[in-house]
Amino acid sequence: MTTTEQGLRNSLIAASDLAESRQRFVLVPGLFDSGSTHWQSAWHERFPQWKRVTQRDWNTPDLDAWIAAIERTLSQQKAPVILVAHSFGALAASVVAAHNPDAVAGLFLVAPADPVKFGLEHRVPQGAIQVPSTLVASRNDRWLRYEWAAIYAARWGARLFDLGLAGHINAESGYGPWPDGLPILNELAVRVEALADQLSGESARRPPRTAGQLPFAIAA
Repeated sequence: MTTTEQGLRNSLIAASDLAESRQRFVLVPGLFDSGSTHWQSAWHERFPQWKRVTQRDWNTPDLDAWIAAIERTLSQQKAPVILVAHSFGALAASVVAAHNPDAVAGLFLVAPADPVKFGLEHRVPQGAIQVPSTLVASRNDRWLRYEWAAIYAARWGARLFDLGLAGHINAESGYGPWPDGLPILNELAVRVEALADQLSGESARRPPRTAGQLPFAIAA
């Protein structure tokens, strides 16, 4: 089996697992609402049961407005959710998860924007975020240097995935539907489920679900 065929197989398995997952997912767009060709929009179309944060103004990077929009969405959920966030939305999601660990089951941060660019370095979490987390970063993201992505991942206790030269991991960088991102998200969902089972005592009665082979390496 070629690498491409294996990647396709992994993506299809992950899509099936995510569709049947016990977890609830909420998409948190970045600036301009992650347009129609963005992977977040493609994933929402693929998984219509997932929720998506909405607000009136997506063009102004107002952290408090983003936080309020996420918290409104969380208040409408019956159980903790996995936040699936991109860019500026990832900054807001990190703050919400740090302040609301009982409402956030997991945190999937893709290409977070550099808080320094927005004068928000004092607003983002300065220590570990107490939920299972994954940070997906690029080596040539103009919105955040990889070295800083690694620092934030370590600071927040997030598992870091290195996508190499992937730009801002958006449609303009060639990441439209981004099916290869689904196994990475599924790996997080498996960790979230394992933790939930451990806390509830279900792990002894339920066979563990595995994430399978991932398409990208975990950064050291």
